[in-house]
Amino acid sequence: MIPAIKNKILKDCFYIKYMYLILNFLIMKTHPREILFYYNSASSSDKKTLAYAKSMSKHVKAYTYEKAFSTDTNWLVMLQGLEIDPKKLLNKAHPDYQKNFKGMEMTTEDWIMTIKKNPHLIKSPIAIRGNKAIVCGTPTDIYKL
Repeated sequence: MIPAIKNKILKDCFYIKYMYLILNFLIMKTHPREILFYYNSASSSDKKTLAYAKSMSKHVKAYTYEKAFSTDTNWLVMLQGLEIDPKKLLNKAHPDYQKNFKGMEMTTEDWIMTIKKNPHLIKSPIAIRGNKAIVCGTPTDIYKL
């Protein structure tokens, strides 16, 4: 294949994928009064953050990580909305992370696959309100929405 044509095709494919991601993020936007909350149901800190979210709005939709973001694209769109590298979502002190992932260099897609297969490694809940998404490192971070 001629290099110029190959480059044009690659650019077009990238553009199509990028537009698809932008459209997905726009779909994930919520009503200004609604909060989407993704969390670890086994974490007391995450439950406390959820309680704070419910004090802010009576329109809170809460999902556990195991039941949320089922596709790579959904995770990629979420990460773009958070403007964060997927590796930064993980609890590096967790024994499973230490045993299986410590020191590993992976692509964004590989880290997303890791998150999907090991949602218990996510260290903090994720909240979305309107077009703003945040990682709640502490329960009171929810008030940043």
